[in-house]
Amino acid sequence: MAFSPSPPQFPSSSPVVDLVARIGSGVATVDAAQWNALADVGANPFISHDFLALLEQSGSVGPGTGWTPLPLLLSDDDGGGDLVTAPLRGALPAYIKGHSQGEYVFDHHWAQAFEQAGGNYYPKLQLAVPFTPVPGPRLLGQADVAPTLIAAAQAVADQHDLSSVHATFVDAAQIDRFADAGWLIRQDSQFHWHNRDANGVPYADFDAFLASLSARKRKAIRKERIAAQQGVEIHQLTGNAITPANVDAMWLFYQDTGARKWGSPYLTRAAFDLMAERMADRLLMVLAYDGAMPIAGALNIIGDDALFGRYWGCTRYLSVLHFELCYYQAIEFAIARGLSRVEAGAQGGHKLARGYMPVPTWSAHYIRHMGFRRAVAAFLEQERIAMQHEMAWLDEQAPYRKDQPRSG
Repeated sequence: MAFSPSPPQFPSSSPVVDLVARIGSGVATVDAAQWNALADVGANPFISHDFLALLEQSGSVGPGTGWTPLPLLLSDDDGGGDLVTAPLRGALPAYIKGHSQGEYVFDHHWAQAFEQAGGNYYPKLQLAVPFTPVPGPRLLGQADVAPTLIAAAQAVADQHDLSSVHATFVDAAQIDRFADAGWLIRQDSQFHWHNRDANGVPYADFDAFLASLSARKRKAIRKERIAAQQGVEIHQLTGNAITPANVDAMWLFYQDTGARKWGSPYLTRAAFDLMAERMADRLLMVLAYDGAMPIAGALNIIGDDALFGRYWGCTRYLSVLHFELCYYQAIEFAIARGLSRVEAGAQGGHKLARGYMPVPTWSAHYIRHMGFRRAVAAFLEQERIAMQHEMAWLDEQAPYRKDQPRSG
């Protein structure tokens, strides 16, 4: 896919005041301390320089992947100085996309409709963390630079004749910034577990969480955990306890899931090595052993106040083991660490019965073709109504006692 980036040129009506935007060649080329200073990377490790750079350096994004990293970077306009070394005021994690894979906010039907009408949907600009359905900040920097960052993304699309710009899994605190700029807003949902009882007090242990559930659900989970743990040993590993052999095992598990879900895994083998090298204290690996042999595992990322479930796989299927490793072990870890929630990733209504409740997620879309924009806007309005009804219905199916918390 040919794309020759040039710095975005803002129209006279843009909100830019003494700021200059440029397109970087990748997050790995940006000073790590400056990038990390723009966002609370402890709260959301996926937006950190470590994570985004290792995706590039491992070949998970870049040439041949359909994800071309082109971060948009804002610096003060000092009248012609060296912008590459100028202190950053803001940034957008941005990628030129030649397909819609690895995004988890599905626009394949939009692409088909636009191309059937004679348009070129690809390339498009994606403001996201690749392969990561985790809500987080997309507008990095102080709040006053957000309009400029949005204008920069629009300018890139306009000046390079891209069909659209898509900001996916946008933190709820930022979604109004995009709406104020006239972007179309899309609502979806995923399932999170919250570490609080009916009085808002964190659970003392897993049994305290079970006590918040209806008797039927409590009994079902206990039965499920007994079945899942039958004949296996389960270990939670983080930091220096994670060995190269553990990483080898998790890579095999990930390949199995990736091959079944996507045809081929998104992350390369090198990405797993770099995560273990640079982010070991942020990793929670939960492995199930049959004797000395690991047969299944789940990989989580630890934030300052949340646990993010990411990858799961197995080399031998055992009934309900997936629920134990991905959901119940995550809850136990979050309670022990005093984390406020577990974010269990995209999709999965089966999570509801395990205490994970629906929460809204948000994306924002800038579509240049006005006729196509109107069609997408009409679709999104109908989808939003359906999503709200679905979330209300799911909330009514909550496994909690009536005096316990429901959706987050």
